[in-house]
Formats: sequence, structure tokens, C-alpha cells
Amino acid sequence: MQTVTLLAFAVVSFVGIATPGPTVLLAMTNGSRYGVRRVAAGMVGAVLSDFVLIGAVAIGLGALLAASEFWFSALKYVGAAYLAFLGIMMLRSKGTIDAALRQGAADAGGTPVSIALKSFMVAVTNPKGYIFFSAFLPQFIDPTGLQATQYGVLALVFASLDFIIMLAYAVFGVQAVRFLTTNGALWLERACGCALLALAGSLALYRRAAA
Repeated sequence: MQTVTLLAFAVVSFVGIATPGPTVLLAMTNGSRYGVRRVAAGMVGAVLSDFVLIGAVAIGLGALLAASEFWFSALKYVGAAYLAFLGIMMLRSKGTIDAALRQGAADAGGTPVSIALKSFMVAVTNPKGYIFFSAFLPQFIDPTGLQATQYGVLALVFASLDFIIMLAYAVFGVQAVRFLTTNGALWLERACGCALLALAGSLALYRRAAA
């Protein structure tokens, strides 16, 4: 695989990852709630989801979702339900970010395993990810070369960028929470919960034909 091809892939991937979405919002709120160190350990879930999505596309799952209304809808509603669950839990938490303000973000609760699982589930239950990779990755694959190796290289590049960018959003969340009052922290938590619910609604309304 040529260096120019990898560079182009990295640039486009960077823009795609950095664009606000469910995983970005989750990384930022996790950073404000649990601190950088714990979120960094938990980001293995986001990295693992990248390999799962790209691996699934490599074996044709993305094409299946693009062609099958049933499987696309099934995965879509599972993803929407999970985002809605996270949003509702955030609305009901009543001060987790405030606890981070008073006790220090590292003591606000949440284990690396639970953080990783949330990041993983948000990514792998979003059918738009599979559709995106199905349309995106083949443009950087040389059909005359060993495709498994090429998909593996692209997965490593994408996962590395994903980890760095999501960690940057987590750091932003940590820095933002330091400037909040108690009421401000509570409203931030509510706003993030509402944003997750809105994203759940948009995913539920997402149509396969628009992919």
C-alpha cells in the first residue's frame, strides 16, 4: 500500500472521527465524569470497535446491511435503544459531574471496563458505521494486492487516530468541568443526556436508502 494512499486515508479519517457524533459526545462526557487516566484505559473499547467494524466490512457485513432492510433496521433500533438508555441514565444520575468537581474526576466512579464497554457498544450497534466503511474503505484498497493485509493496515491507522482524537475530547471534557459551578455541572450532565437522546432519535429515524 502506497504512502500517499495511507496519508489520504488518514486525513479523511481524521475529519470523519473528529466530527461530533455519539462516540465523540461519550468521550467528552466520560472525560468530565471520570478523568483522563480512567477514560484512556477505557478507550480500548473504541479501538476494539474499529477493528470489529472494519473486519465486518472486509467479510461483507457492511454490504449485507446495505442490502437488507431487516438486518439494517434490527441493528439500528438496538443502537438507538442503547443510546437512549445511556441518555436516560445520565439524566437520572443527578450529579456525577458535580461529584467530579467536588471530589476530583478520578474519584467520580466508573471502571475502565464499563467505560470501554459503553464506547464499544455505541460504535458496533450503529449501522451507519458499517455503511460508511463499506463505501469508504474500498477506495483505498488495491484489488490486485492482498486485501486482508490492506484492511489490517487501514484498521491500525484508523484505530490509532480514533484513540488520539477521542482522548483529546476526553481531555477537553476534563478541562471544561473545572470551570463549572455546581449548577453548571448539573446542567451540563442534563444537556449531554438530552443530546444522547436526540442522537438516539436521529438514529431510529435514519433510513437505509439515505446511506
